[in-house]
Amino acid sequence: MCELAFQVRGAEPLRRSVSPAVTLHLEAACAQPDQAVHAAILNCQVRIEAQRRRYAAAEQAQLRDLFGEPERWGETLRPLLWTNLAVTLPSFTGSLCVDLSLPCSSDLNEVSSKYFHGAENIAVPLTLLFSGTVFFRAANDQLQAAPIPWNTEARFSLAPESWKAAIDLHHANAARLDLRRDVFERLYEYKVREGLATFDDAVQHMIDEVAGVRSL
Repeated sequence: MCELAFQVRGAEPLRRSVSPAVTLHLEAACAQPDQAVHAAILNCQVRIEAQRRRYAAAEQAQLRDLFGEPERWGETLRPLLWTNLAVTLPSFTGSLCVDLSLPCSSDLNEVSSKYFHGAENIAVPLTLLFSGTVFFRAANDQLQAAPIPWNTEARFSLAPESWKAAIDLHHANAARLDLRRDVFERLYEYKVREGLATFDDAVQHMIDEVAGVRSL
């Protein structure tokens, strides 16, 4: 029987990529160091363990949209799905390092984006849950297949700065905002009517108007 164990050795923003991503350096190791692995089909679910972390007051304010008022966080703080990945491991003996690319997005309609946008300073606990199939040579040199147990996992603490650096590599000082077509048309009409040069100016002008009304 060939048993695999996994450990994340480090993380960094993925450079020279089409879209933002954080790379996790994952080590796969056999329980028997001299066991030769022919290949492995690996499925990985990456979860943010939000309940395993403390939050400063500024973070609580940023994350209310995700978890509600802090008084309810004892009930609402739950693991959040970041992504599901699939990777094929090549043949190796003993251990092997592969890179997992975790997609990042500035779209704050996505749960993981909301979380990392609001998280600061303290590392974010991640759990990687594995499944799949490992192919190996038995003692008689016959090729065999064995499932990777569903309880196979690895834990890692990711600095929020890694996610934000990945975003900045592609969208420095910019954020994504998806609008319905009819809402966009109204915003465009407002921008033209007020004689504003950019959509940034239009949104800022609207915010200032609302803030002025509320301060009266």
